[in-house]
Amino acid sequence: MSSNMYAFLLSTIAGISTLIGFLFIYINKDRDSIVSKALGFASGVMLTISIIDLIPNSFLLIIKMQSKLYALFLILIGFLIGIAISSIIDKKVEKSSKNGLKLYKLGIITMLVIIFHNLPEGIATFITTTNNAKLGMVLTLAIALHNIPEGISISIPIYYSTNSKFKAFLYTFISGISEPFGALIAYLFLSKYINDTLLGIIYSIIAGMMINISINELYKEAVNYNKRNTIIYFIIGSFIMILNHILFN
Repeated sequence: MSSNMYAFLLSTIAGISTLIGFLFIYINKDRDSIVSKALGFASGVMLTISIIDLIPNSFLLIIKMQSKLYALFLILIGFLIGIAISSIIDKKVEKSSKNGLKLYKLGIITMLVIIFHNLPEGIATFITTTNNAKLGMVLTLAIALHNIPEGISISIPIYYSTNSKFKAFLYTFISGISEPFGALIAYLFLSKYINDTLLGIIYSIIAGMMINISINELYKEAVNYNKRNTIIYFIIGSFIMILNHILFN
């Protein structure tokens, strides 16, 4: 198998692992309980990934080509752009005071943000694997593990707002397949042109988007169902991502 095919295969495995999160819709529990736990967990995961993974990696990538002060400036600008993008997405998605439609809106926003997140992950996985197959495997495992709760954060709101397993599967699948699509983009267009500074800026933008949706969408919505569950599962999600970071970095 060529290095390009192997890199694309790993990107696909990492992306499709998002569908494992879809399986959580089959847990037969009280609606408010499962929604608060799932959203609280996903909020903790997204916030922690952004703080301990995306932002530090963004800085390490940028300082390879820029000064530390300029790197911090670029990260701040990217972070603010990310917040602005996620806020625009939020405003573009139909708002409603009905609880079911609010959950549906949350699922759609989360799917869009995770697509933006998965695309550069797919690019990074492809480029890393073609240069170092062993490192690419470790990166794929780490991404696959944190893609599972991302799948939960999409499938649970979609399922409980529409009562459609097909829609929950479809939207989760679309977000997951964006990862190998990112690898394809890297192969066709970017592998020769993308540099560390650009990739670092992309990571900072994604961090801004994920932190914004974690706090202003996922956590805020979760506490409406059960505040205690939200806090407990937020902490669990954060702890798992910290453990994942320690083991695979």
